[in-house]
Amino acid sequence: MSTRKNFLKTASVLGASTLLFPKTVFSQPKVSNAIQPERSKWSDGTRLVISVSMQFEAGGEPEIGFDSPFPANLEKGYKDLPAKTWFTYGYKEGISRMLDLWDKHNVKVTSHIIGGAAKKSPDLAREIVKRGHELSGHGLYWTPEYNMGYDDEKKFIQDSVDLIKSITGQTTVGYNCNWLRRSPNTIKILQELGFLYHIDDLSRDEPFLIPVDGKKFVVVPYTLRCNDILLLEGRNFTSTQFLETLKLEFDQLYKEGATKRRMMSFSAHDRISGTPTQVNVMDQFITYALQHPGVKFMRKDEIARMTINDRTSLIDSDYR
Repeated sequence: MSTRKNFLKTASVLGASTLLFPKTVFSQPKVSNAIQPERSKWSDGTRLVISVSMQFEAGGEPEIGFDSPFPANLEKGYKDLPAKTWFTYGYKEGISRMLDLWDKHNVKVTSHIIGGAAKKSPDLAREIVKRGHELSGHGLYWTPEYNMGYDDEKKFIQDSVDLIKSITGQTTVGYNCNWLRRSPNTIKILQELGFLYHIDDLSRDEPFLIPVDGKKFVVVPYTLRCNDILLLEGRNFTSTQFLETLKLEFDQLYKEGATKRRMMSFSAHDRISGTPTQVNVMDQFITYALQHPGVKFMRKDEIARMTINDRTSLIDSDYR
């Protein structure tokens, strides 16, 4: 009986306390992890990371048999001389114009550079490094890798690393295959050669980790949605449409960035985005993006290091 009286007395005190302090001591704690997972935001508090790929390919293209805006109606074996000038524009005009744009906004980018392009324009390759940008591997020449054997591909990648380092002093830690088409051995080779990440992936809107031979390797996803060579050259978008695409992509990812770890990527090829029109477009977009709090433009090697050092980063153990 006394036990029952003590229980009722205690219950009445608790009830009164709840009435006096309805939302303090006795309220249930919020379970925020169900709504906002721990891995949802960047470790440094950034809301949206933007990654720019500046492809430096001019001078690394083959003499015969390459993609260009010109119709493929030449007889076999003949050089497409006008198309070669389209590539030449990349190192004579495009890269320098984009470098000035990045400087204007204090934005640092990753330049996926073909070894042959660095050899053709060594001063320009060194200028990219001098201005604080990252050089990423993009093959020794503009050559497919998906059909290479293990030893041939490893030499192909290593030779590009050695060539770029000999010209610029920078060792590449990221890699981008020709048209993203890697072989089954590419990632294993990259890990063996000391690379940190690759970008030949479209599967997510955030970087993530994969296990390679018992070690962590970073995937920093690329884009076709915001890719100048696909949209402007491949689908004949206008520059105005491209700008609208960048803004729409940004708006959605920025919104998602409130509760998820998000990264936006866009691509700028030397001979395409280095034109006056496209530099104007990117200038407008960067200005627009930087008006939003919590937005940061980052090099891909910086993104990869932040990802691999963050215990909350996503790990894809079934990656293929």
